[in-house]
Amino acid sequence: MINTDWKKFIITFFITASLFATGIYFSNYLSNRKINQIRDMQDKISIDILSSETRFTLLKQLSCEDLSGDSILSDELASVGTRLEFLESKLGATNGDVLGFKKYYSILEIKDYILMNEMSARCKLMPHFILYFYSNNSDCAKCEKEGMVLSALREKYPKLRIYSFDYNLDLSSVRALISIYKIKNSMPAMVINGQVFYDYKSVEDIEKMIPDLLKAETGDKVINSSKTSIK
Repeated sequence: MINTDWKKFIITFFITASLFATGIYFSNYLSNRKINQIRDMQDKISIDILSSETRFTLLKQLSCEDLSGDSILSDELASVGTRLEFLESKLGATNGDVLGFKKYYSILEIKDYILMNEMSARCKLMPHFILYFYSNNSDCAKCEKEGMVLSALREKYPKLRIYSFDYNLDLSSVRALISIYKIKNSMPAMVINGQVFYDYKSVEDIEKMIPDLLKAETGDKVINSSKTSIK
């Protein structure tokens, strides 16, 4: 009887140990796979940032009438933004790899913002910009709701350029934006066409702040017909 109990114990022990080892193996495998995916994404974004500079240099060779009012990096931004949301949902907003990925995305956003401002000044474009600052900390209960509002606005007005930044992100270029617009640590905050607004704003509120938004979306071409080159 005792020998039988020992045999059962040993068999149970080895089965449990095997299951435990298998679980650790698959957990490590999935973790390494996620890390490799994140590194691949980071490498791609680094290339995108360098590519954007080259692309803008090439745009200088074109006349303004050959340019569209679309965001220069719109495809990359949309793709990277989707992947960032996925990583945050899987690994959490405070995960080190997610924060690193968010820095790349923020740099890409700022680069696009700078390029679009340059195009607007040189080619007489009339875009509307919203710089949205949020916090993933517990001190911003309205940030998630505001993000949904801005997503709805972006869908309603495809030409509206919305750039979102984590206020607490340790990135010098984001800190520079915060300093330039003198944004207080009171989230959510938005810079709309150069003016700073705080607290939650509905779709209707923002539409009132940009009364000519619909006109810019459906009206005349935003690019002047002159042949002034971008330099």
